[in-house]
Amino acid sequence: MAWVGKARARAKINLTLHVLGRRDDGYHDLESLVTFAALGDELTLVEGPTLSLSLSGPQAHALTAGDDNHILKATRELQTRVKDLRVGKFHLIKTLPLASGMGGGSADAAAALRLLAKLNHLSLDDHRVMDAAKATGADVPVCVESRPRIMRGIGERLDTPLILPRLFAVLVNPHKTSATPEVFAKIGLARGETSRLPAHPVFTAAMTEAALLSALAEGRNDMEEAAIALQPAIDQVRRAIATLPACRLVRMSGSGATVFGLFPSCRAAAYAAKHLKAVHPEWWIKPTLFG
Repeated sequence: MAWVGKARARAKINLTLHVLGRRDDGYHDLESLVTFAALGDELTLVEGPTLSLSLSGPQAHALTAGDDNHILKATRELQTRVKDLRVGKFHLIKTLPLASGMGGGSADAAAALRLLAKLNHLSLDDHRVMDAAKATGADVPVCVESRPRIMRGIGERLDTPLILPRLFAVLVNPHKTSATPEVFAKIGLARGETSRLPAHPVFTAAMTEAALLSALAEGRNDMEEAAIALQPAIDQVRRAIATLPACRLVRMSGSGATVFGLFPSCRAAAYAAKHLKAVHPEWWIKPTLFG
């Protein structure tokens, strides 16, 4: 019987995202507290002689199974590093909106690497697995373990994982895309230019919920203003969430267009999601848990 493995590609959420500057090579240096939502895409791998990918799910129509798909790209990157890598047929159930600031493609690629590592008896901290992740995309390394931590550089430098208090949240995407290169271009930093904005807050593993929320309030998403200028619907979502009862914090994730709101309880988050769906049935809205 063929080996079969399943993995959840959890949505990546940037609780903070500070743009520290633009390097001489054109890339931007970031500092971001990343966490993961209790929802995401579902990936299955059935071992077989050839590599393939099929798609289904509510967001699959916007995705292709061609060579540019992150799942296939990550697999091929690992194949160049591991001789005779066992592969097979991937099937992705796509539920996260594309180009949404939740790292969907990166999370899918990381899920593929986890499945391939298990099939081939590789440790996730094997340098070949992480090198393949880095070669696939900037957000892929942090998604491999999908644990809260600080991400630095362009995403290649990861601090030790953090155990943070649970955060009840609502994720909202207005079904609008937000392209990362366009947002960086709108920010307008010149090569070699550094940011003059306040430094990133400090986050520790022993933080209480109150301390975590206070530190988050000191942070920001430096891509938010530029993303809103390019996609005004993001600000509409922000305002809609901010007016809800008991909302503690509203912020865009990644380069958008997904916005999250934090709430004091599961019930409050569920109420917020229900209210938003009634007013904006055209939006993608999900209550969830970060951690």
